[in-house]
Amino acid sequence: MKAEQILAEIREANLSYLMLAQSLIRADREQALYRLGISEETATLIGTLSPAQIMKIAAGNTLLCAFRMSDDLVWGLLTNHSKPGANESVSRLHASILMAGRHEHV
Repeated sequence: MKAEQILAEIREANLSYLMLAQSLIRADREQALYRLGISEETATLIGTLSPAQIMKIAAGNTLLCAFRMSDDLVWGLLTNHSKPGANESVSRLHASILMAGRHEHV
């Protein structure tokens, strides 16, 4: 994959992320805060961006979204690699609880 193609995909991911985030924030702010893992201030900022502002921000070469599952425990629960024969629904619930505890509170 060429560098320019990677940058184009980053910009596309940024645009998709910002549009989804704004849609979630406008539809159900509390759920958006949990699902996106963002602060109230960030939600307010994203919720009020104009389409032109979204396009300008998305055009950068740095990926705006980040994984919240940055530890092996959560990844193991999500992928069922933690324990052979683990109950998938219980593992996903446990992972959700752990990620909810990492919800950014400000």
